[in-house]
Amino acid sequence: MSSRLSALVIWAAVAASLAYWGLRWLAQPIAVPANALSVSMDSGSKGDFRRLLSGPATASPQAIDAGAQSALAGRIQLQGAFASGDASGFSGVALLSVDGQPARAVRVGQAVDGAMVLQRVDAGGAQIGPADGPTALTLALPSLPAPATGSLPPPTGVSTAMAPALPGVSPSAQAAESDRGDNRTDD
Repeated sequence: MSSRLSALVIWAAVAASLAYWGLRWLAQPIAVPANALSVSMDSGSKGDFRRLLSGPATASPQAIDAGAQSALAGRIQLQGAFASGDASGFSGVALLSVDGQPARAVRVGQAVDGAMVLQRVDAGGAQIGPADGPTALTLALPSLPAPATGSLPPPTGVSTAMAPALPGVSPSAQAAESDRGDNRTDD
């Protein structure tokens, strides 16, 4: 019975394969639409490359006056920073507190306060300024306190009179052995 069932499965697979490939070979291909145009490589290079390769026009960098910079420094505090492993500093997160509010996580490029954005984060601190302008404020991370040094006090509550119990030896025999060891003298 199993040989008949396996023969049926094999012949069904052969018939399905023949039907699939027969329909593929006998099917008519779809015609190309009448409005289709052929592509030529010559039409792509007829543009002005100076416009193509130059970036958008940028505004001249604005100078930040010292009064606004000190006011901004008084309002924003850097609580912590996480910089990525690359040296560019263009990815990272800083924990910033603005006007005494609770600290919030700000990614590079996100707004900190008004038009000011977080421009850069590195291991030493963060830089804040306008989105397309120069750095207006550089914040340094607070330094860590010095590590505590010293020595530990001697252990208390440890008695050297009693040796640990040996398995299979009674405590009285152990005490007698220690007493004999104390009375011996070396010649």
